[in-house]
Amino acid sequence: MKKLSSIVCLLAILLVVLPGPLYKWQLIELSTAFTGIRYGVFVAIAGLILLVVQAGFFRKSTHWPLFAISAVLAIVAVAMPLSIMSKAKSVPPIHDISTDVVTPPEFVAIAELRADAPNPVEYAGPETAAQQLKAYPDLTTLKFKENTKHVIRVSIDSVKSLGWELVSADVENGIIEATDTTMWFGFKDDVVIRVTAKGDGSELDIRSKSRVGKSDLGKNAERINQFIAQLSTELTQL
Repeated sequence: MKKLSSIVCLLAILLVVLPGPLYKWQLIELSTAFTGIRYGVFVAIAGLILLVVQAGFFRKSTHWPLFAISAVLAIVAVAMPLSIMSKAKSVPPIHDISTDVVTPPEFVAIAELRADAPNPVEYAGPETAAQQLKAYPDLTTLKFKENTKHVIRVSIDSVKSLGWELVSADVENGIIEATDTTMWFGFKDDVVIRVTAKGDGSELDIRSKSRVGKSDLGKNAERINQFIAQLSTELTQL
């Protein structure tokens, strides 16, 4: 019994964790990855049931350290997908976030890289804008007393500091484009930053859009907030 329960729990965590890297390395399709995670939850529940039976009827022969490890694996295999589901329910099912929803920054250099992406390069539209304004009312145009060249230079430094891939930096037109790759599944999300003159200072808008998926699980808004925090830090250090 102890071997069976341990094997089932190990299989469960593998079914939940491995689909991400396998999809990232282009070894399986996205639908297959999600199916694997779903089956992983079912297997984990079966593993927990076996552990309960083991603890209740085979206490004397139970190897408790192995039992504890198996229990942790099964619990994690259930908790990870449930956490993702909970996150999905807490944010709107959108994947295109911008600090300016009226005239959002447009992708130029990245447009070609997104040619085959399921999500088109164009802005998602009024319905997405309405959902964003309700969910993320704090994401608005940033205003700086510094001139555009200074803000652009620091923005480029911030992009690099965050580990994003800098695709294009058009200093003359105030447009910066970059790509951020998520760790688990390797999803590529694209970012465009627009800096314009405003009196003696400047204004900055940033847009982050996923290439794949209807819902971004709040990742694009989180990415924009990370950039804003990094930019503020770099500006204060200069």
